[in-house]
Amino acid sequence: MPRRSRSPEDGAAVRQAVSVSVATGLYGISFGALSVAAGLDVLQTMALSLLMFSGGSQFAFIGVIGAGGAPLAAVTTAGLLGARNGLYGVQVAPLLGARGWRRPLAAHLTIDESTAVGTAQTTPTAVRTGFWWAGAGVFALWNAFTLLGALLGDALGDPSRYGLDAAAAAAFLALLWPRLGTGAARLTAASALGVALALTPLVPAGLPVLAAAAVAVVVGWRSPSRPLPRPGTAAGAAPGAPGARSASSPENRA
Repeated sequence: MPRRSRSPEDGAAVRQAVSVSVATGLYGISFGALSVAAGLDVLQTMALSLLMFSGGSQFAFIGVIGAGGAPLAAVTTAGLLGARNGLYGVQVAPLLGARGWRRPLAAHLTIDESTAVGTAQTTPTAVRTGFWWAGAGVFALWNAFTLLGALLGDALGDPSRYGLDAAAAAAFLALLWPRLGTGAARLTAASALGVALALTPLVPAGLPVLAAAAVAVVVGWRSPSRPLPRPGTAAGAAPGAPGARSASSPENRA
């Protein structure tokens, strides 16, 4: 049986996913080293990366522990930051159409990177390709470099001097920038950013992220943009065209 060639859209999704996975995975060195410095051992550090698997929440957890905070405070802070992944799930679940064992796996891999790469694509297959490649790639590299950082520990010195945090942020900016081409998108991003910056010095960690997400939802709802492709819907298909579904069809009703 001849092997089906990958579409240009799928190929672009894979390339984006790999670049984001490498940039984010390398940042795992910082987490591993800082976690051990905060008092966790290697097994505890790896448990956080394997099971929690949410960089922001992990850094928040070890930050509280390292400052002498109570475990409950660390869990609460990490949970507030991790709550944003639940919002991502609402967006990506209908795009992936995961069933059976893939559903809990998709939930575990629903993070900033996989959501950003997946929703940046223009076709249903590219959305799924970008999500799975980014999710699996970040998971593998994040855990590998977390282990490396935890084992090397003090030998690395200050992890921030390597600029790995900047590399991860740059990868996100590269994904975000092409999506700010409309006034509605720029308004949404600016509003969410303003709220997050204003609340950061005033409220506990995690709440600014949730508030920014809520603002983005409200602004985006009032200024709807191009809908994301759904499984079984041809990208860019006009209403009534083959592969397109009517908004009133049973499949698309709320």
